[in-house]
Amino acid sequence: MNNANRNIFGLHGITGMLIATVLLLSILVCFTIWGIDAQREVANKPYEITNPQAIEMINKANADLIKR
Repeated sequence: MNNANRNIFGLHGITGMLIATVLLLSILVCFTIWGIDAQREVANKPYEITNPQAIEMINKANADLIKR
């Protein structure tokens, strides 16, 4: 093995690891913020069931009983 060409700060070394870590953390932050915003938006618009007695176990018309 030729040790003369080793480069610890190359793109495949520490620098590459740091770039990948920062990229993954930034993606995690973006998805977290996006998820929190989606939860806040849905929490401000609750739905209301107009006639709970008319709901059947398996029926596609059940969606018509929900006001958004």
